[in-house]
Amino acid sequence: MIVITMGDGNGVGPEIILKAYAGGELQGDFIVMGDLSVLEYCNEKLGYGVALHKAADETDIVPGVLNVLDLGLLKAEDLTPGQVDAKVAAASREYVARAAQMALEGKFTAMVTLPVNKEAIRLTDPDFTGHTELIAGICDQTHYTMMLASNALTVTHVSTHVSMEQSIRNCKKQRILEVIRLTWDAISRFKECPKIAVAGLNPHSGENGAFGRQEIEEITPAVEEAVAQGMNAFGPIPPDTVFLRAYKGEFDAVVCMYHDQGHIPMKLLDFEGGVNVSLGLKVVRTSVDHGTAYDIAYQGKANTGSLVAAYDYAVKIQNR
Repeated sequence: MIVITMGDGNGVGPEIILKAYAGGELQGDFIVMGDLSVLEYCNEKLGYGVALHKAADETDIVPGVLNVLDLGLLKAEDLTPGQVDAKVAAASREYVARAAQMALEGKFTAMVTLPVNKEAIRLTDPDFTGHTELIAGICDQTHYTMMLASNALTVTHVSTHVSMEQSIRNCKKQRILEVIRLTWDAISRFKECPKIAVAGLNPHSGENGAFGRQEIEEITPAVEEAVAQGMNAFGPIPPDTVFLRAYKGEFDAVVCMYHDQGHIPMKLLDFEGGVNVSLGLKVVRTSVDHGTAYDIAYQGKANTGSLVAAYDYAVKIQNR
């Protein structure tokens, strides 16, 4: 059983679930974690005509309808589509927390998350940085990373939701080696002996120390250790060429040193088909690779491609 969290009720999450279900794009058994009132409101407003079932628990699955685990946190009158709202955001955080806890207990085999608004959640949870960090905390884990995967490119990250200054400080051998290992393990599920590229941090990978010494002192030793441990790793490779080489098929994934280094090429190459996968956690979690899109919420314009890709990837992972 896969659980899909509804996301921020003021964003595109509810309509994406309804639209994908109405179009027959989500195959197999799954249940939605969220608020039934919100889905009913969106269903009526956009005219999707989806039959909804309020499930008593995760086992109460009725064929031919959209099954919903209703947390009862929001009503339709709580919504202000397209706007930041603390109550709605707090509910979106609770969907994720509850789904993660139930997945940890073995009640779900995988979870797929729809977008939340970090700014809005921080109105009630000032320390919130993202889905991955929240789920890792629930799992009591500190060794994990984010992978963005698509048919065009796959990237993982040494650091994500921190400042550039902190990203540079995080560029250490042991962390880089850890992310190479997580990437290798993940890609090896689908391909024998994958090729993992490791991007440099500085322009031209530091140009032999002229632009920084992280490549010499941290990244190269991490790559050498990975190779010594039997992983097919290469690098550090200059960031301005490594993604093109991966896109052309030379590498199966690229380990990136910071958030935007990986996100920019991914979203350029495959914005709608990208999937966010949390690696190293005790639960299987995938996510859409886009935000709440407040500017088009409840207009029927939202694309379902990333949700369908995230759901299919979750199915593929759990089957492996």
